[in-house]
Amino acid sequence: MYDVPINRRQFIKKTLSTAAGLSGSYLFRPSRVRAVTPELTMLSWNHFVPAADEKLKEQAARFAREQGVIVRIDTIPHLQLPAKLAAEIHAQTGHDIVYMVETAPWLYHEHLISVDDVVEDLGAKWGGWYSFVKESDFVKDSWKSIPWFFLTWPGIYREDLFQHAGYPVPQTWEDLLNAGRILKKEGHPVGIAISQTNDAYNTFWSILWSFGGKVLEVDGKSLALNSPETEATLDYYKRLYEEAMDPEVLSWDDASNNRFLLSGKGCWIHNPISPYITAVDKKMEIADKLGIHSALAGPAGKHVELSVASLGIWNFSKNRELAKNFIRYLYQPENYSDWLVAARGYSQAPLRAYENHPLWTEHPKFRFLPGEARFGHVHGWPSPPNPYVQRINDLYILPNMAAKVVTGTPIKAAITWAEEQIKRVLES
Repeated sequence: MYDVPINRRQFIKKTLSTAAGLSGSYLFRPSRVRAVTPELTMLSWNHFVPAADEKLKEQAARFAREQGVIVRIDTIPHLQLPAKLAAEIHAQTGHDIVYMVETAPWLYHEHLISVDDVVEDLGAKWGGWYSFVKESDFVKDSWKSIPWFFLTWPGIYREDLFQHAGYPVPQTWEDLLNAGRILKKEGHPVGIAISQTNDAYNTFWSILWSFGGKVLEVDGKSLALNSPETEATLDYYKRLYEEAMDPEVLSWDDASNNRFLLSGKGCWIHNPISPYITAVDKKMEIADKLGIHSALAGPAGKHVELSVASLGIWNFSKNRELAKNFIRYLYQPENYSDWLVAARGYSQAPLRAYENHPLWTEHPKFRFLPGEARFGHVHGWPSPPNPYVQRINDLYILPNMAAKVVTGTPIKAAITWAEEQIKRVLES
């Protein structure tokens, strides 16, 4: 629909030139700094593809030179971000631009400026935003952060093992169970986390929605968990665990499923494409055996949790307009295209204009990834991703409920337990 200004030769050249980088703090100064030179600061995560952070640093340095300002980029592990953001709010000082993910814009909206002008300008220029990103970044009556990228959650599987067992690419969660029964017997089980880790609740939301379930109503505060759809979800978890998985999934962290697949043991995981990128980068033999497929469907259709990452500006920032200008600079077509290439396909563009970027169209395993936006929601849907949803995730109530079921607790009893935990959150 909209063409991004990058040709095939530029794309290949940029892909081959990406290099790994280091996390930390990076200060970029113009060659001549006046005593009153503004200093812009940005807090981000340690990108799982380090070359993306290197590209961000490069663009910040160029912006600093062109504008005659100082730019500092700080990156930290994503699990440290909530504590860091809370500390800056408490102190009412810190970075100008901050990395927001998933429910964060709702959690911190009172401390963020409205960025309607930037969002509307970028959307008008580049084909509009995918609708689901608004669920995350539009809070009550205004945009509180600017969508930067989103992460897809496809299925990543061993093509050779599925073919050997006579199973095609799975289309539904039931297809996965059927193939997993056979492949577990051959020493290659399925792997989804059922533990106190982020991957576990990301997957749970996707399966729950696919079975027609929900945790809260649209009003964001009325319980909706106790339903036949939730029972069906938990029954599926129990069957998948008993017939197609190993008990190790009960103690997994966010890296365990990657290791499980790349070790050669696993036949299927639910994850962003980072294990495939790792296999390619390390020239692992397994790389050619890995397939990537679209989100699985359930009785209620195809639904998947898509994590939205965005950029917010604190309302105590002294450089609000400079921060907006820097963000606009990052979204200039050449800059944003370069950054997407550096991220190797891990980060998906929330602007529709990039659907036909060579990063997707020229990679046979990535072509379908932009289309996953059609099935995407953010945590809590159909409820807004409000602080209640964040707290439900922080306490791992949903994966803990699933863990109870797969280890012997009756389904109805597990739902009752989860309801009590969520009621405490709603009353707090």
